[in-house]
Amino acid sequence: MQIFKDWCGTIKEKTGGELAFQPFGANDVVGDFQLYDAVKNGVLDAINPFTIYAQGIVPAATFLTSYPLGLRNPHEFDVFFYGLGGLEIARDLFAQQGMVYVGPVHHGPNIIHSKVPIRSIDDFRGRKMRLPGGMVAEVFTEIGAETTVLPGSEIFPALEKGTIDVADYVGPAVNYALGFSQVTNYISMGPPGFMSVYQPVDLMDITVSQSSWDALSPAMRQFVEMETHVYSDMHHAAIQAADQEAWKKFEADGTEVTRLTQDDVELLTEVAVPIWFKYANRDKNAARVFKIQLDYMMSGSLGYVTPEQIEGLELDL
Repeated sequence: MQIFKDWCGTIKEKTGGELAFQPFGANDVVGDFQLYDAVKNGVLDAINPFTIYAQGIVPAATFLTSYPLGLRNPHEFDVFFYGLGGLEIARDLFAQQGMVYVGPVHHGPNIIHSKVPIRSIDDFRGRKMRLPGGMVAEVFTEIGAETTVLPGSEIFPALEKGTIDVADYVGPAVNYALGFSQVTNYISMGPPGFMSVYQPVDLMDITVSQSSWDALSPAMRQFVEMETHVYSDMHHAAIQAADQEAWKKFEADGTEVTRLTQDDVELLTEVAVPIWFKYANRDKNAARVFKIQLDYMMSGSLGYVTPEQIEGLELDL
C-alpha cells in the first residue's frame, strides 16, 4: 500500500495540479470483489485491483493475468499486452462495461507453504490444500490434492490446527508477515528460475471509469497511460525487494525451500492444457485472448507447449 500511496503522491506535482490521485486502502470503500462494480457504477473513479477479480464482469480476464503453466515471466505478459494486441482487446472488453483498462501492473509470483516436504507433484496427492479456486484448483485436484477455498485471514489458523496441510497465498514478504513460518516448515517452488508453476505473474491493473476518463484531456490520458508503466515498475521492484528480505527471515526460522523438477513442469503442463481450453471455451473473447497466448507459448520464442499437447483440442472462436 505504501508504494501505491507514494506513487499517487507524485501525480499532483507532475501535472502542476491538473490531476491528483486520492488513494484508499483495501476495503476502505468496498471489498476486493466489488472493486470493478464500484468503478463501473461511479462509486470510485479508478482502481488498482488484482485483474482476476474482473472475471465475473469480463470472463476473458481469466487470461489477462497469470494461470497455471501459462506465460511464466513478467516480460512475456508485456509482450502479450504491448506487442501482440492484448491491450487493445482488454480495452475493448472493459469499454463494453463502462470502464477503461489503462494497463497491467506487475505484482509477483505466489508461493506454496507446506507442513510436509513437496519434492515432486506426487507429494501433493491426498494433501488438504488451500487454493484460490478456479483453474488453479482444478489443476491441483487433477494431480490428487484435496483442495479448498479459504480467505487469506483463515489460512494461518487452518494450518495451525492442521485443517489443511498445504496453502498457497501471495509472495514471501506478505506470507512471512502473516506468520506462515510459524505453522509450516517448507516452501514449495518450481525449478530454478520458475518461482511459481501455478501463478508465476500475478497481475494487477489500473482501471478507470469511462466518465472519469472522458473528463481528462488527451494529454492527461496519455500521461496516465505512461504513469501506469512507471507504477508497474515501481510496484514490482518494491515487491521483489521485500521478498529478498523475507527469504532471509524464512531461512533463519528454519524453513526449507523445496523445488519441483522440469519433469514435474512437463507433467503439470499435460494436466493444465485441457483445463486451459475448457476455460477459454466458456467465452468467445476468452478464447480470442487465449489463442494469442497459446500461439506465443508454442512459438520458437518460448516453446512451452508442443503440437502433441494440444492434439484433439479446439478453441471455439
